[in-house]
Amino acid sequence: MLDRFLARTSFTSYQDFSRGYQVTVPPRFNFAWDVVDEIAGREPGRRALVWCNEKGEEAVFTFGQVRDLSFRAAAFFLSLGIGRGDPVMLILKRRHEYWSCLLGLHLIGAVAIPATHLLTKKDLVYRNRAASVKGIVCVGEEKVLDAVDAAAAESPTLQHRVGLGVKRPGWLDLEEGLARAASGRAGSAGAVSRPAGESTDPSLLYFTSGTTGMPKMVQHDFGYPLGHIVTAKYWQNVQDGGLHLTVADTGWAKAAWGKIYGQWLSGSAVFVYDYDRFVPSALLEVISRHKVTSFCAPPTMYRFFIKENLESFDFSALAWCTVAGEPLNPEVYAQFLDRTGLKLREGYGQTEMTAAVAVFPWMEPKPGSMGLPSPGYDIDLLDEDGRSCEVGEKGQIVVRTDGRMPVGMFKGYYRDPELTRRVWSDGIYRTGDVAWKDEDGYYWFVGRTDDVIKSSGYRIGPFEVESALIEHKAVLECAVTGVPDPDRGAVVKATVVLARGYAPSDELVTELQEHVKKTTAPYKYPRIIEFAAELPKTISGKIRRVEIREKDEEDQGAP
Repeated sequence: MLDRFLARTSFTSYQDFSRGYQVTVPPRFNFAWDVVDEIAGREPGRRALVWCNEKGEEAVFTFGQVRDLSFRAAAFFLSLGIGRGDPVMLILKRRHEYWSCLLGLHLIGAVAIPATHLLTKKDLVYRNRAASVKGIVCVGEEKVLDAVDAAAAESPTLQHRVGLGVKRPGWLDLEEGLARAASGRAGSAGAVSRPAGESTDPSLLYFTSGTTGMPKMVQHDFGYPLGHIVTAKYWQNVQDGGLHLTVADTGWAKAAWGKIYGQWLSGSAVFVYDYDRFVPSALLEVISRHKVTSFCAPPTMYRFFIKENLESFDFSALAWCTVAGEPLNPEVYAQFLDRTGLKLREGYGQTEMTAAVAVFPWMEPKPGSMGLPSPGYDIDLLDEDGRSCEVGEKGQIVVRTDGRMPVGMFKGYYRDPELTRRVWSDGIYRTGDVAWKDEDGYYWFVGRTDDVIKSSGYRIGPFEVESALIEHKAVLECAVTGVPDPDRGAVVKATVVLARGYAPSDELVTELQEHVKKTTAPYKYPRIIEFAAELPKTISGKIRRVEIREKDEEDQGAP
């Protein structure tokens, strides 16, 4: 399958990969027609999706079955009057119906909007209006259904509410709808035909997690899946005939990174563990029992894994582990390697793109570094004056796109040209993330531009202080922010969640401060340490440092 889109698929070194990797996007490429339908036609019995949930239910879907289910979903959507270009929101968590519905929307040229089940009425109204959502397909959970119903009255474009196993006035039951729909295959009643359009037409809209403001609508086109060949084949190192697990809710772009496109293009089946509450030992047991061969998860999960009895699990099939979403603390890397023999390989990207920087197979990981640029991504670091940074100098990560647009990079923020121009002008896309580069060209994440602390003339990245704190056995999680100070401009503050068995005390504050002084430079230590039961996070699980800063500003302004 990869030979259809790549000039070469095998490389001998990172340099060879960087120079020789080239993707061709056919003019009318459509993943559902040109990949899933093609594979199903040649190998209908090939394993595509392995699904299980925390209740012990399991199911395996072949490509033939996935194709048939997706055509049935396409026929169902067409029967509702949904067609090319119509926006449909999918709130299906990790239910296996997500894949049928997503591919069904691709088949008819509609625009899919994956979304999380944690959205409130306010969140849904904002999204429905911003994207002119025509239909919502969601899980049959009361809380989700109630939120959708509450938002419907303030969502003028919303015409269809479809729930999984739902029996409620004003709703259609997805299971019944799919069962009654025509097969959708050629030659049948209600047959689905390939839509007119180009690979540059909009296919997906993702709302960003909103760590610093209102969510933005990231628009991807039908060529986007081909950008994830790099993500899956050359970073996650998925294997032909293997089984890959990326831990992500389908409402987030990480699911596109690890649960469908690049994996199926590369010949790997996708593994899905459908759960509501993260239990580290349960996830490890599932990985072991189902013989997962490659695995990707955020750093937070690995932090919990190293507190488990890793030696009791059978990881003989697991050959490759990757990490993304937030920077990886070197201490977590070291402990995981020591106890499993597996090196964690970081990757960096955003909802707006694919894996832009990563630790690829030909590279030796440097714990804490996100690696080297992906082919097609012209990455640079710019200082506040727009000058390219020297080795060791911190600057904003940018992608130079003048004449070289990476395959899979977004086409702009939907219906917001002004916001697009703010971050992407003169052929330069500004990520809003700060990093530095070492003498070998490896990139090291510092933080969001808004998160970098300027204290007494120094620029301090929250991640380096957080990494030092995480090494201390008393610290489970932490977030480092800057607090305004009249003398220093700002001082470093750490909000700390303690590990089990530890309690807040002045002695522990001093111990943590001394630990940071010894682990990093003395000027980086947190002059303020506040203990908390939990950290504020986005609905995707990322720490909202902005919320901590806003609370501090309110407290300072209080009489």
